[in-house]
Amino acid sequence: MTTPHAQQQYQVRFGWGLRGAAAISPGAHIVVWVDALASDDAPDPLSIAGPAAIVAGTPGNAAAVARYVLDRQAELGDRAVVAVVAAGTDDGRYCVEDQLAAGAVIDALGEAGIDYTSPEAAAASAAYLSLCGAMRHLLSASVAGQALIAARGREPIDAAIEASSRPELRVLREFSPPA
Repeated sequence: MTTPHAQQQYQVRFGWGLRGAAAISPGAHIVVWVDALASDDAPDPLSIAGPAAIVAGTPGNAAAVARYVLDRQAELGDRAVVAVVAAGTDDGRYCVEDQLAAGAVIDALGEAGIDYTSPEAAAASAAYLSLCGAMRHLLSASVAGQALIAARGREPIDAAIEASSRPELRVLREFSPPA
């Protein structure tokens, strides 16, 4: 039996952390893991169960993620189902920077024509579109950004901003269909 939390009727789904990933990844071909600050207290995306490929998503590589999804769709000969997961913290707390970065990925998927999105995914995309001009500032001004600066200084934030602008796709795990 499916639950509404699974968002199974949608091609593009959105959730938070490992619990969200567990809810929305069944039936997904690709999980896009979004951790804007790549914090030490974020959960490990490789612990996500199932055969789905796992790729790292950022505002900088959002177009590359969309191309990857389109390529998987061509291989499947059918819609590729995508679960976009904002990492949040290991205790499940909300991180605005992860929501906005996930929204960038969801927006790029829509631009590529992969736009049958859940309301949750649509809201993340809308938040990104409203605030994309302030992304650099929001990374350092967010609760997580301020905590990182207090703990380690400005350098990790600057490195995260630079890393999130890189266009390269990082595949953390390839799709492995069940035997």
